[in-house]
Amino acid sequence: MEISGILSAIVIGVVIGLLGRLVLPGRQHIGVLWTMVVGIVAALIGTAIAAGLGVADTKGVDWIELLIQIVLAAVGVSALERFKARH
Repeated sequence: MEISGILSAIVIGVVIGLLGRLVLPGRQHIGVLWTMVVGIVAALIGTAIAAGLGVADTKGVDWIELLIQIVLAAVGVSALERFKARH
């Protein structure tokens, strides 16, 4: 993977993390850095799932892939918040 690919994955991951956080109701008590990490991981896993389902490369915007990534980010933010609340 080239530097531009890594940088674009980070930027997309940050956006996915923020969108995942926005779809959750209420306030989340995790930092921006954790939101970014969850978003990056969700973007990578979501891309792999979309590729497995055959919806990663479509003409135009890959809406299904984006939806999978946002749902994974929301689940990740929620899980991390619950984990941090217990500790």
